[in-house]
Amino acid sequence: MLSIPDTFPIDMAPLKSTLAMPYTLTPGRAAGTFLAEIGKGRIVGSKFSNGAVIAPAQDFCPKTGDSDPELVEVPSTGTLNGFTKVGDDIIGLITLDGTALDFPHKIIEADFASLKVGDRVAAVFVEGVETSILAISGFKPAPGAPVGEVRPLTDPAAPIEVIPYKLELHYEHAFGPYYGRLFDEIKHNRRIFGTRMPDGERGFLPPREYCDVTHKKTGTWMGIKDTGTVRAMSIIYLEFIGQTRQPPYIYAEINLDGSATRLIHTVACPDMSRAKELVKPGTRVRAVWSDVRTGSLSTDISHFEIID
Repeated sequence: MLSIPDTFPIDMAPLKSTLAMPYTLTPGRAAGTFLAEIGKGRIVGSKFSNGAVIAPAQDFCPKTGDSDPELVEVPSTGTLNGFTKVGDDIIGLITLDGTALDFPHKIIEADFASLKVGDRVAAVFVEGVETSILAISGFKPAPGAPVGEVRPLTDPAAPIEVIPYKLELHYEHAFGPYYGRLFDEIKHNRRIFGTRMPDGERGFLPPREYCDVTHKKTGTWMGIKDTGTVRAMSIIYLEFIGQTRQPPYIYAEINLDGSATRLIHTVACPDMSRAKELVKPGTRVRAVWSDVRTGSLSTDISHFEIID
């Protein structure tokens, strides 16, 4: 009989991981022109058919939905309509002269206590920054600054068409005694372990300390076979970032023998033109272990194969 998993606090160093998601942003004609001009010290806005001017430039009026605006040069001075403090920064809502909507940005070279709604402010541009709103470092108080006028945009730069972008999320986590034992057994012994149900003989995969339904403490460790039954499946035809297999392929929910829960993994089909016939709920499958040993169900098991 295998023992009950340890439940003592884990004092191990956390594992570090990063989730990175690359994007390609297409700003459009108006915003693309705004980004192309901001590094030159010019703020580009959109003038719509009703006469309203909006900055930064947009392709559609947020009030009326009008499209195909005239691109204009907007003054770099304006009026402070509201402000708040976020950490050490002051964020303000500025109505640039001649525009109809607020322009949010940092307020710099100012004391929070001395600011008030209605103050005149002026943009401070940064040398060497291109194609970014950060070409303006912020707006500083400009008492007595004259009210500027919206002017036609002369000799505009070609709009920025594509902006590469990547979002990164950094994590620190520890596996703990349950996931740690599961991953160690997969990596070193090619065995799948779960925890026994409180009121039954089947096991939870992945292993856990408490039953999701009854909230009772789970029982002892138990081995779970690498054979099972398909309960649901989908055929993936679309390509997307992060895929480890070339479409088409089969993604399935598999009930491993002895498990009370389902494992999601890929199923190899010898003839994808007959995938719906050969792989369906009730199809028996078996894990095919890869040569990779990382301690992960998704990589250490290459795929599942059909069992006659």
